[in-house]
Amino acid sequence: MTMRERLKHLEDLRRQAELGGGPERIAAQHAKGKLSARERLDLLLDEGSFVELDRFVTHRSVEFGLDRKKILGDGVVTGYGTIFGRLVYVFSQDFTVFGGSLSEAHAEKIVKIMDLALKNGAPVIGLNDSGGARIQEGVASLGGYAEIFLRNTLASGVVPQISVVLGPCAGGAVYSPAITDFVYMVRGTSYMFVTGPNVVKTVTHEDVDMESLGGADVHHTKSGVAHFVFDSEPECLEAARQLFHFVPQNNSEEPPRRETADPPDRQDERLLESVPDNPNKPYDMLDVIRRVVDDGEFYEVHAGWAGNIIVGFAHLGGYSVGIVANQPAMLAGVLDIDSSDKGARFVRFCDAFSIPLVVFEDVPGFLPGVAQEHGGIIRHGAKLLYAFCEATVPKVTVITRKAYGGAYDVMNSKHIRGDINLAWPTAEIAVMGPKGAVEILFRREIEEAEDSEAATDARIEEYREKFAHPYVAAARGYLDDVIDPRETRPRLINALDMLRNKRDSNPVKKHGNIPL
Repeated sequence: MTMRERLKHLEDLRRQAELGGGPERIAAQHAKGKLSARERLDLLLDEGSFVELDRFVTHRSVEFGLDRKKILGDGVVTGYGTIFGRLVYVFSQDFTVFGGSLSEAHAEKIVKIMDLALKNGAPVIGLNDSGGARIQEGVASLGGYAEIFLRNTLASGVVPQISVVLGPCAGGAVYSPAITDFVYMVRGTSYMFVTGPNVVKTVTHEDVDMESLGGADVHHTKSGVAHFVFDSEPECLEAARQLFHFVPQNNSEEPPRRETADPPDRQDERLLESVPDNPNKPYDMLDVIRRVVDDGEFYEVHAGWAGNIIVGFAHLGGYSVGIVANQPAMLAGVLDIDSSDKGARFVRFCDAFSIPLVVFEDVPGFLPGVAQEHGGIIRHGAKLLYAFCEATVPKVTVITRKAYGGAYDVMNSKHIRGDINLAWPTAEIAVMGPKGAVEILFRREIEEAEDSEAATDARIEEYREKFAHPYVAAARGYLDDVIDPRETRPRLINALDMLRNKRDSNPVKKHGNIPL
């Protein structure tokens, strides 16, 4: 056989590999509103940057007639490419080949690119679209999942890991995305569950469909499993690309800088009207954030879950920052079980990848109630406290209004290594709100008063004058400064600039024991 004949054979095999399960199955995929595995990579990666590995791999199974059914690639496309010119490793499961089911060989392909990512310090992105373990292979496929889970765990905090769920993801398969840093889903075509509707009905007698059990909106608003949800695959993949404006390649590199024409000394007059004069009136903290960050652009994470806390990425003076903010527009901005989990996970991601933290604080405390106490608010609230205490990245806090009780401590206070702590003149820092404090401190006096309501109001006003302001904390150095709200952007950028070479560390240990 001549070289040209050999090259023709190679080209034929390449074309065969690119067809996956064949034109009919690709058409069926399109009919469901889903793209093929390779079309997805074309949208995710910079044009022409994808380099495929292991395109000729096939499974090694001989049971159930599988020895007569071998398709090049074995249901997953793997390799590397670039996003905004930066190296990333990728795998894209192909539902047209054995339903994207994971075999031993399929798993080995994924493991190979994960090992390369760790060695080369580059992010891993998984595009998941799989029916689960390939049942015909038995324990070999289960072993393949475990090999992936191990690498997800070892890579955690070393390189960013992103999961984009673009079809079914069921059984043990869900635990790989669960370990990764961010999960993206698409409405109507993405599903995640440990056990499917049929098993649920058999075991618990609950009648539920796939969408209600593990659809995108369920995981975005109820379980908190999905950080982002979109209406189409192109939107979803574009959003995954945008994440790379904020995250570094690995835990030893700095986050990317982004040029901006937004002046660092810009002051926004409208910030003077952000906090209502009535301390019990809600307002939207997202409005404050967007008026402060570069170009008003905020990449919100977990927008649909635990809305009483806001987390996400932005740039300040061109530098990537992670923002954690109480949201007075929902549940008055209290901390509860879900918001504590949401905040803690985000803080730890930012700390792992050297992304400075900026906190906007307006918190009246932790949510009271039997359901919260029995659900473990103590344990869950401690996660957020632990995360902020543990973090050694630059940490800057701005208190816009309330900072009450233990929640004041938790939200990156000076006492848990907040580097720069600022407050607006509207800040109220106290053990509790005026009404609750007065009812405890002056209970007997109020009971004995002829007009108990008037006595209460008088004491509340007195308490406000003494404690409902930032100057007691500032006098003790718990606040570094009280600032004009219009100065927020320039002061934050200045603080982050000053902290750029910050060095801090925790005591030497294998790892801490976060209250999970």
